[in-house]
Amino acid sequence: MTTETFESLLTAAAAKLTKEIRKDTNLHVPRTFEDRAREVLRGLAKESGIKVDEARPQTFPDIVLNAFGVEVKVANKDTWRSVANSVFEGTRNLDVKEVYVLFGKMGGVPEVRWGRYEDCVMHVRTSHVPRFEVEIGAKQSLFKKFGITYDKFCELPEEEKMQHIRKYARGRLKDGDRLWWLEDTSEPQHTLPLEVRLYMGLSQAEKKKCRAEAALLCPQVVKPSRAKKKYDDAALYLLTYRGVLCSQVRDLFSAGSVALKSNEKRGGIYIMRSLADLESEMKSAAKKLEDALFVEYWGKSVPPEKRISEWLTRADSFATDWKPSECMFLKKKG
Repeated sequence: MTTETFESLLTAAAAKLTKEIRKDTNLHVPRTFEDRAREVLRGLAKESGIKVDEARPQTFPDIVLNAFGVEVKVANKDTWRSVANSVFEGTRNLDVKEVYVLFGKMGGVPEVRWGRYEDCVMHVRTSHVPRFEVEIGAKQSLFKKFGITYDKFCELPEEEKMQHIRKYARGRLKDGDRLWWLEDTSEPQHTLPLEVRLYMGLSQAEKKKCRAEAALLCPQVVKPSRAKKKYDDAALYLLTYRGVLCSQVRDLFSAGSVALKSNEKRGGIYIMRSLADLESEMKSAAKKLEDALFVEYWGKSVPPEKRISEWLTRADSFATDWKPSECMFLKKKG
């Protein structure tokens, strides 16, 4: 079967299904619509001497006709956009060489249209498992943004696919936003806890560990007290990576309750005193935190043995009324 023949079948199927969904609202149910779409395509194909493969549960795409596949999507609203399959396509039918989308728009004036899958994929949602979004009539294919064809993308190993996804997602971030998906794999090493914990409910050891990690990754916390957004990255790290919500992040570093831990005598620079009390935990974090975090927060990969010295250099550039390198980690910098 040629591409032209197959696309003619899709055009005929879309026209027939459009008439049916305008008369029968029962077909607006996704599974019912998919089953009916399969029946219609099977009937049209049979007239042309083409066999439609039997349905394979939980496989991509939904309908297979020889080397052609059809992914069926439904939108209950007046939109041609919908979430699609995982970018990793772990359930892909390997016999399929070309994939199309058959879309049933049930909102507004019900209608069915089709498009080439590669042309319809226009966005990716970076949720726990990144998923494509498709849109009939999309202005630009996501793969054109990637600079790679859909076929070539499908051939890539998962790590290389995630490199494209991360680059795309990073390009869409607003000022101050951070990616929570750090690893270039389908199964990240770090899993965000399902529950969000309040910082005040943590044990003292956990509080200290969280403060040390946030301070290490976000040396801008040493900026002057009037500096804006100095604690934003620290707050985002605690929430997106540790699942910890802290209503007053400033208090983690400059409040008297943390600055006077090791010495109750008041006075001096509170941020300096609170960080000095975290030196041991910061060293431990420098050794244990994955490199992807430093790439995300520092913009580059830094080996564990050089992270403290790199932190001091960065902190020195942020602090104005004191110099971290002259006050911290004096026994051994590295």
